[in-house]
Amino acid sequence: QVQLVESGGGLVQAGGSLRLSCAASGSIAGINAMGWYRQAPGNQRELVARITNGGSTNYADSVKGRFIISRGSARNTVYLQMNSLKPEDTAVYYCKAKKLGLHYWGQGTQVTVSL
Repeated sequence: QVQLVESGGGLVQAGGSLRLSCAASGSIAGINAMGWYRQAPGNQRELVARITNGGSTNYADSVKGRFIISRGSARNTVYLQMNSLKPEDTAVYYCKAKKLGLHYWGQGTQVTVSL
């Protein structure tokens, strides 16, 4: 089992920045990708950004050029630097880890962007 704990969410004004962190624990050997998803009220959960063990990244079009995903040196932590935040970025942000075809989710952290 893999446990994921997110932190760093909060309330920020439009144009501001936040940095989300996700720490993985438990049976972390074999995790080959980690990512961030978000879900706004009434919407489906959507991919924000993901990163593989090899360092390959991909982003949702809506966040390209504003958000940066990275992994810590210990490989069990993933970060999401969010810049130039917009009200439409308001959502619960979830961390996800992929291991051997299984997907593990964190509990989510709320990000609210005000005008």
